[in-house]
Amino acid sequence: MNALSDGHDLIWHRQVPLKVSILAWRLLKDRLPTKTNLVTRGIVPTDARFCVSGCGDAEPAHHLFLTCSVFGSLWSMVRAWIGSMAVDANSLPDHFVQFTQSAGGQRAQWSFMQLIWLACVWILWHERNYRLFRNTTSFLHQMLDKVKLFSYWWLKSTNVS
Repeated sequence: MNALSDGHDLIWHRQVPLKVSILAWRLLKDRLPTKTNLVTRGIVPTDARFCVSGCGDAEPAHHLFLTCSVFGSLWSMVRAWIGSMAVDANSLPDHFVQFTQSAGGQRAQWSFMQLIWLACVWILWHERNYRLFRNTTSFLHQMLDKVKLFSYWWLKSTNVS
């Protein structure tokens, strides 16, 4: 099985709200309304393609979630928090699979890492939208705190809506 199909199988997590898995599914299919996708579809002008973080780069999903100097930095903070090794992936599906499998071979560990990755994606997308539509900004440590909080809620949930 290739990383893309593995990634698609991993997004469905019983403790994570369905809307989060749907966001991840859209992300892995490059179907999120990033600025680059909106430019490609002719919805916004070319000069509106720049990342909302202010880093100066265009905003395709890969950049926004992995390589942006602002948003991408969340991954190293998460790795430090959970004691995980760095993931070196060229695509979002590969990143998801490598991140999930970086915990070792036990199913419970993979499940936890899936949950953390999904929480990160959820927080990053919401931070992007808050910056774009509400003109508010969270610091990286605040985003990490949100990842921790959502992860805790989801782990403790028995009734996911």
